[in-house]
Amino acid sequence: MKFVAYKLQEQGKQLVKINKWFPSTKMCSRCGNKKEMPLCERTYACSCGLTIGRDYNAAINIKKKPYAY
Repeated sequence: MKFVAYKLQEQGKQLVKINKWFPSTKMCSRCGNKKEMPLCERTYACSCGLTIGRDYNAAINIKKKPYAY
């Protein structure tokens, strides 16, 4: 992890760690609703109408709410 942080720092960027229990794949990136997501499901579909790839949804959630520790 230190090497990654070092390389990011060289580029003027910062490594942000999030809590491993942050529900990035279970939370809607549009409305914040949470629902269970089995690993076999690759598309997140929320009752608010958002349908998005599971990993893309998680990336948006992580970018929006970087819970550093």
